[in-house]
This record gives sequence, structure tokens and C-alpha cells, in this order.
Amino acid sequence: MVLKRTHMCGVLRSSDIDKEVVLNGWIAKKRNLGGLIFCDLRDKTGIIQIVFNDTVSDMLHHQADSLRSEYVVGIKGIVKERQSKNKELATGEIEVFVSELIIYSEADTPPIYIKDDDNVDDNLRLKYRYLDLRKQKMQRNLTFRHKVAKTARDYYDEMGFTEVETPMLIKSTPEGARDYIVPSRVHPGSFYALPQSPQMFKQLLMVGGTDRYMQITKCFRDEDLRADRQPEFTQIDLEMSFVDMDDVIEIQEGFLKRLFKEVLNEEISLPLPRITYEEAMERYGSDKPDTRFGFELVKLNELVKNCSFGVFTNALSAGGDVRGITIEGGSAQFSRKDIDKMQDSLKAYGAKGLVWIRHGGNEITSSINKFFSQEELHALLTEMNAKEGDLCLIVADKPKIVFDALGFLRRDIAKRMGLLDDSNHNLLWVVDFPLYEYDEETGSYSAMHHPFTSPKPEDIDRLQSDPGSVKAQAYDIVLNGVELGGGSIRIHDRSLQSKMFQILGLSEKEIEEKFGFLIEAFRYGVPPHGGLAFGLDRLVMLLTGEQSIREVIAFPKNQAAQCLVSEAPAPVSDVQLEELEISIK
Repeated sequence: MVLKRTHMCGVLRSSDIDKEVVLNGWIAKKRNLGGLIFCDLRDKTGIIQIVFNDTVSDMLHHQADSLRSEYVVGIKGIVKERQSKNKELATGEIEVFVSELIIYSEADTPPIYIKDDDNVDDNLRLKYRYLDLRKQKMQRNLTFRHKVAKTARDYYDEMGFTEVETPMLIKSTPEGARDYIVPSRVHPGSFYALPQSPQMFKQLLMVGGTDRYMQITKCFRDEDLRADRQPEFTQIDLEMSFVDMDDVIEIQEGFLKRLFKEVLNEEISLPLPRITYEEAMERYGSDKPDTRFGFELVKLNELVKNCSFGVFTNALSAGGDVRGITIEGGSAQFSRKDIDKMQDSLKAYGAKGLVWIRHGGNEITSSINKFFSQEELHALLTEMNAKEGDLCLIVADKPKIVFDALGFLRRDIAKRMGLLDDSNHNLLWVVDFPLYEYDEETGSYSAMHHPFTSPKPEDIDRLQSDPGSVKAQAYDIVLNGVELGGGSIRIHDRSLQSKMFQILGLSEKEIEEKFGFLIEAFRYGVPPHGGLAFGLDRLVMLLTGEQSIREVIAFPKNQAAQCLVSEAPAPVSDVQLEELEISIK
């Protein structure tokens, strides 16, 4: 028998006083005061206090006395005004006096506490995720994620998009990360790959006349994990025919405006700011710039090119840069020990050292005092717009190392100083990315996004003569220093696509093996097209203020790409391996 629920626990209010209600949920805790037994009843909407009075029924009171944490129950009762009100609870002004109780199932003592501030080890939380999900925070996050996905489907439906599912078992193609591969029993020695994205299939949908496609889809990448990365993740994937970059951006801005209004009740102004890739790197050291604070990069090459400090001059003679950031009021906030720790953290980005200068007014102290006079140090501080009490930090190396190191450092310091207000949503577009990245070790070019990204029309003539200068019709949407999504206008001209492959050093055989089915489709008429994909997990993470996408995914993997609930990955039987004609070394 199940008591048919009339209300959810967290929705009852003072306006419901004297109503008879039926509630179902879990016992969060119990307090036995003799004649009265108080329990907190929890479901996904919240907690309400329920009361068992021994004057109602001895049997009911005996049942209530047997209740323990996480028992699953149904109750019927009358809503009353609560005598000792609890301002911490949305339902804290009322309680339910129980007249009927059903215990659906008993529960052992749970291995983790079911409360938001439990401070439990992450691996223990993931092992008992079905218990962790009972927490109010986790239920709020899952409900919020649902609202984001629903808003996306509703908006894009109104904009004329058709949701189309694309295959999960595909051919392995180069997309920047390692594929997860799946052996075929029917074709021994051959393998499927799980898609890193639906990229080529959504382009085929454009060839097929779908015109506007969307899909909320799983993607898979076998790569090292971090707070905003999982081996399987979800994209809001989009593609449009007969569009240019402005058309794609306009549609996506409309979605973001709708999304922020519906899920956060926040108005965002359109159009969103746009910044070029070059400006983003020059000012912020990152193509995902966080613009909620200052600490912008300053180039010091001209000022130090003739100095006596070898670290600076050697970097410049090798074609590198000398750049710095100014931390307002940082001199008093960061000790020499703090700066040493900063320097250690920059080793991960290839930086060999970190120069510091403290602006003390008349006296300047620095790690390069013996190489620079007070006048020369003053000139550096003036160039960096530093004032008394500020701290200047400088890195000299190859441009990429300088950008990566200072890009990380400015945001890390802002976080330490409490300048990263997650309620302040700074959205912007980064545009005009390079089409190619040059690898100094191999002396070859690779596609910065993917080989189907179209160059800007005015740069096509330089594709073969100066590929490093060619800009792409690519665009990323960034929120508070995190890439929410990215996309591009695609190549739809076969001869241009061939040039792209040639510059990437692909032979005709390689082109056929890796992209043959797409090239074949392009022989039969291709509309101009472009698209974008939002990272749904990252989007929800940022809008909920969480620090990890694991907090907005029901059953995430840990840092070792393991599902601790199901214990995947796991060995399979010898029989299964024999069917697949696979042997394990």
C-alpha cells in the first residue's frame, strides 16, 4: 500500500495550515521527547517537521518510536502552526501532526551524512552517490540542470531547430584527444569509437537539408581529468545552414538572454562584448579572459631591451617577451614566501622564474635590485601604472610561456584576494582566432579548432604562403574566465578543404582514411553552414556557483575516470574476449 501524496515536503507554507496532507519521503532525523516524537521528513523539495503525539494512538506512537534516519515513509496529517519556529527552513513556520504512518522500507546507518555541509571525502561521496544525491544541494543542482536543458529545447524549437540524434558508435577520427574505442564482435579486429563530438554528422545533416539542427548529446574524450572535465560530458550541440558568424552569434545570444532570465531571473544586455583572440592574449594572457578584475598584462620589451639583466635580454634575443602584471595593494598582502609559492606554481607552465618589484614610495625593493637602479625600477613601475603599495610581477620567456604563466597568475591572485564574485556574470565573445597552431618541435601546423573551420575570406590568399597569419571564422563564448562553448563557420568549398588538408600535411590516403565519408558527401552540394556547441555541464556549474562539474552530474567519474558506484571500468570474462577475438597481454 502507498499513501497517495498530495504535496511535496518543501512546498508547504503557513497558507496550508489546517489542511490534511499526505507526504512521502525519508526521515532525516528524529527527536523523542516522550509524549511527543519530532521527525524531519525530507524529499527533493526540502524538509518539514512532522509530529507524533501519543494521544492519537499507542500503535502510531510505537511505530514512530521505531523510526531511524533514512527510513522511507508515508504520512497523513494536519498542517499546524509551529510553536518554536525555525528561520533556517522554508517550512519553518509550520509542522504536520501525523494521524497515519506507513514505513515503506527500513535503512541501515548510512556511511555518509545526508547533509550539505558534511565535508565528506569526494571518493566516498562518489561511491555512495545514491545517498549523496539525497542532499538538498544535489537535488537543487539536478533540478537546475533540467531547467537549463528544457530552456534550451524550448528556445531552439521556437527558432526553427530540429533535434536529431547522431550515432554513438562511429569511426575513429582525429579530434585532438584520445578516443574511447569499442571492439566489434561482427568485424573482428575492427573498432568503433565513441564520439568526441557530433561534428561531422551535424555537417552531414546540413548536407542533408536539415537546415537548423540541435541536440543535447553525450560526448567522450579519453584525457586527463580536472575540475571542469569528465571523460563523458554533455553538449548542447548546434548547426545552421546559410549563415555567417553574426547570424550564429545572434541566435546564441538570444538563448543566453532567455536562459539567464528564466533560471536566474537576471537580465543580460545584448549584444555581448566581442574581443579578438590577439587582444585577449595581449591583455589577459588567455583566450578565455576573466574580465571581472584588472591585473592586465603590460609588455616591457622596449624598456628592458638594453638592460644588464640576462634573463630579460636572453628572452628577447630568442624572440620571446618580457611582460608583467600589477597587483593593486599587493605589496602588503603577499610576503616573499607567498611569491616563492607563486613561482613554484608557474613551473607547470614552463616559466623558469618570477621577478617581483614592490612599490614602497621613495624606496623600491625588488628581486632584481642589483641589475636595475632605483630610477630604472621607477621607469618599470611607471610603465606598469603601479602606485605606492602595489606589487609588480614579471615573467620573461617564449610568448606562449609568458601568456600561460601570467594568464594563470592573474586569476590565481584574484581568487586569493577574493575578487572573483561568481554572482557577477561577465559574458563575452572571443573572435578572430588563428586558423593554425605552429608546433616548434615538429615544424608543422595543426588546426587550432578542427580542419573544417573556414578561414576569413580576406586571408585565403595567404593560406599557403603565410598560414600562421591566417585568421579563422571561429568564435568562443566565455563566462568569467571559462569557455562555455565554441564554434565556427565551416568550409563548404571542396577545393578550399583540400588546401586545408595539404597545409596540415595530410596525404590523399590519410584524407580518405580519416575523412573520406565527409569528403564524398561534399561532392553533392553543400550549403554554407556553421555552428556552435555549449558545454552543458560547465554552463550549469558556473550558473550554480559550483567549483566542479561533478557537482552537477548525477553519476560522475572520479579523477581516475572510475565510476565508484558501479566499479567501472572492470575486467570482462574470457568468453567475452574470445567472442571479440581479443587477448590481454
